[in-house]
Amino acid sequence: MALFISLEGIDGSGKSTQLRLLESYLRKHGVPLVIAREPGGTEVGNSIRQILLHSKNTGLTPVGELLLYYASRHQNLYENILPALAAGQWVLCDRFADASLAYQGYGRGINLDFIRRLNQEVVQQRMPNLTIYIDIEPLVGLLRARERNQKSQQDEGRFENESEEFFTKVREGYLKLAKENPLRIKTIDGNQPIEKVHRDIIRHIPV
Repeated sequence: MALFISLEGIDGSGKSTQLRLLESYLRKHGVPLVIAREPGGTEVGNSIRQILLHSKNTGLTPVGELLLYYASRHQNLYENILPALAAGQWVLCDRFADASLAYQGYGRGINLDFIRRLNQEVVQQRMPNLTIYIDIEPLVGLLRARERNQKSQQDEGRFENESEEFFTKVREGYLKLAKENPLRIKTIDGNQPIEKVHRDIIRHIPV
């Protein structure tokens, strides 16, 4: 059966690195798969990504931010994720709907019921089969993310301008979501060496 797997974590958690390692692991085992990311992954989504992540867009309201994420998510779902699953391919997605509950809900303070209603309309019942949440201390992740963005040729540092307090709220949100959804969301200690984190992740992968 084709599986839909998302990876989640605060900025700087090592999530994207672990996605690449998991992709390599699955391909070595002959698993056909598609890589998706949020925001982005489609022509429309990539344009939205530039708005959401560029550091100059400081005037974006929390609800405006949320709705842009869901516009990108809807395009990603129908252009990439659902067609791949229908074709028998696995999907690895760098963030999905849990991110909106953590970042815009717990982090920004938007009503969680409002976000869940958006999920019902935009995502419906098409949540990942498995979500890997990489847990890390907010300050550690924030310092990593800022260092990464200084080295990058792209300006995608809008969230790295947020405070440690903001990321503490986001992390608490992720931990609550993991506690509420223990069968789907698996928490991995991201403070470990990269290879140890990878080994902990593949223990949850049915290959």
